[in-house]
Amino acid sequence: MNTNTITSETLAASVIAVPPLARNPDLSLNSAENEKQIRHLEAGGVTTLLYGGNAILYHIALSEYADLVDMLAETAGEQSLVIPSVGPGYGMMMDQAAILRDMPFPTAMILPTRDVATPTGVATAVRHFVEKVNRPAVLYIKHDGFIDVARVKQLMDDGLLSWIKYAIVRDDTTSDDYLRALVDAIGTSRIVSGIGEQPAITHLRDFGLTSFTSGCVCVAPRLSMQMLQAIKAGDYERAEEIRQIFSALEELRNSINPVRVLHTAVTLSGIATMGPLMPLLCEIGEEEARAIGDAAKLLLAGT
Repeated sequence: MNTNTITSETLAASVIAVPPLARNPDLSLNSAENEKQIRHLEAGGVTTLLYGGNAILYHIALSEYADLVDMLAETAGEQSLVIPSVGPGYGMMMDQAAILRDMPFPTAMILPTRDVATPTGVATAVRHFVEKVNRPAVLYIKHDGFIDVARVKQLMDDGLLSWIKYAIVRDDTTSDDYLRALVDAIGTSRIVSGIGEQPAITHLRDFGLTSFTSGCVCVAPRLSMQMLQAIKAGDYERAEEIRQIFSALEELRNSINPVRVLHTAVTLSGIATMGPLMPLLCEIGEEEARAIGDAAKLLLAGT
């Protein structure tokens, strides 16, 4: 596993995969199937793996967290950067910090919460977590009002942030006053587009963000990497062609549920068996599963 300090060059070098997490029928971690997913990503050229929402770490038990991060550290290839997530609750993230403090991961992402949080409180929680884990954190900005730009800049200036995952969905991706203000305040080298392939061209071309995260990269890593390379080369026509290949599965994720659809897609594509979804989520129905399987296999064939 790559344990080097994360730089802007690290972020720019790879699509940041956000994989699902394989579990056995009894909901215990399935090391063998998780390794299949990781090897598939690595074979496609992906070097950064972020375990967060798609891995359903919102619902992980603290009692299995050490086993999870041990498994990820042991399974990842020598060149792969692995980033676990913590939270979203304050108490949970502080307990997880105690586990991560002695682990080799260069950073961890703090999962966002919407209802029981304030911008000042978010900034304070980030500071407390970083002080306890003794390394900078990834800030995940997913909702308007989560944290204001001034506080983000202060956290960055104080060396508390490794990078930012920006994932506020807009009706018009080209019109985003918050993102523009964020870029103006802290630059682009540490901000990553966090909503998959769909807005990635606009975010990287028009706002200058350094890379993008993706769930569907778990099915077609080589194709997603080709899209990143095309954007960086200024070949936006080719990037758009690739983006359209991802659209069928992405549209199912948007219309049903992003996490549940990706979890099912990886299994039905034959890449790895993800097993059951963690409650509070439920399984995909048969008709939806057929559509997901068809889209996943078509995407895999497109690589």
